[in-house]
Amino acid sequence: MNNRSNKQARVLVVDDDTDLLHLINLRLKANDYEVRALDNAKSALSLLASFQPHVVVTDLKMPGMDGMALFEEIQQRNIRTPVIVLTANGTIPDAVQATQKGVFSYLVKPFDAEILLHNLERAVNQTHLPGHADRVQTEDWRQEIISCSSAMENLLQQTHAAAVSDANILIQSETGTGKELLAKAVHQASNRASKPFLALNCAAIPESLIESELFGHAAGSFTGAKSSHPGIFQAADGGTVFLDEIGDMPMSAQAKLLRVLEQKEVRPVGATRTVPVNVRIVAATHQDLPEKVKNQEFREDLYYRLDVISLHLPALRDRREDIPLLVDYFCQQISERDNRQDICFAPEAMEALITATWPGNVRQLYNVVEQCVVLTTTPIIPRALVERALRYKPERLLSLSESRQQFERDYLVRLLNLTAGNIALASRLADRNRSEFYNLLKRHGLEPAEFRSSSADSD
Repeated sequence: MNNRSNKQARVLVVDDDTDLLHLINLRLKANDYEVRALDNAKSALSLLASFQPHVVVTDLKMPGMDGMALFEEIQQRNIRTPVIVLTANGTIPDAVQATQKGVFSYLVKPFDAEILLHNLERAVNQTHLPGHADRVQTEDWRQEIISCSSAMENLLQQTHAAAVSDANILIQSETGTGKELLAKAVHQASNRASKPFLALNCAAIPESLIESELFGHAAGSFTGAKSSHPGIFQAADGGTVFLDEIGDMPMSAQAKLLRVLEQKEVRPVGATRTVPVNVRIVAATHQDLPEKVKNQEFREDLYYRLDVISLHLPALRDRREDIPLLVDYFCQQISERDNRQDICFAPEAMEALITATWPGNVRQLYNVVEQCVVLTTTPIIPRALVERALRYKPERLLSLSESRQQFERDYLVRLLNLTAGNIALASRLADRNRSEFYNLLKRHGLEPAEFRSSSADSD
């Protein structure tokens, strides 16, 4: 869930003509747009991540970075953001060329304010913003995804655009990032949302059973098959099939999956007739599929069938601003599940969570939060408990004097234990006189009497 409201469209306006910039700013605000007006492209780039505009309006010719350079930077960061270019008469050919490169539209100065508003409305409609032009949509499709980061917001915009088509999608990311949640979001945003969403982890099914799980089997087709089984494709007919860890699918099953994608029908194991199916495939992997194709471990033709649209889910370390949101959400879930009082993390503990490396991503974060909530004896979780859950080990190298003191104290404790606190014996073993040995004990705060048993001889 993004913490921004999407009811008001956000417009970023960039123009070095300050008078025109002021007029556009006033007109757009009067028409209920949230506006940021800047006189240079570099400042606009700095604002993109925090402001997250739905539309960018930029002058074409500006000192320093011009409008086309700004457009290209926006394309690299978020290809879904429409850009409207403002141009003078003399640069119309450049504006036409910009449109051919993907600019949403261009307006020739001086332009009528109503034309600008009309173009903005069209651009906002393209972003599927709720509350504009009678295209009211809710954010229910993404409600399970907890995020406020620009990286995730960009991904979710791409996800929504991909979902409204019926193309197959390949999600690529590290383990534990939430690939199934993103696949569910694709399903919920699609016209298949009212139909089933079924998931299968290809790495968790034995090779001998994966074809039956995917395509079903007829009764008696193999030992133990007492009744027929429809398989995930038939069960999800009309909906979405999520194939997690597709890179682990056996080659034999890959060939049959390819045939299903091409012919839109399945033949259950042991059956003689095929069954038509209508499903959308969302596949996911943490592996490098092009490398597996190169090594002939994954079918190239299947790879291109699945990778029609690629979505790259960022690792947790690349969206650290989401960690406090996720932690609060997990705390609430776990506390409600276990009937616990409200629990939160101390600022130092949250700092440890935010700066951790998170090789296991969101899944590891949940496990750490759960362990801390279960083990804490106070409503505020301290940093020490987080470090324990993270298996944190100090990496600071001790100084020479600190190392010497630590060794000296450990050595003295060992001697006192060995001699049961007998100073005469301990000082002889240490090759020190009694006076010098007493000074060493005093320096380290050690009392010989604490090491003596009731039967030990006195000095």
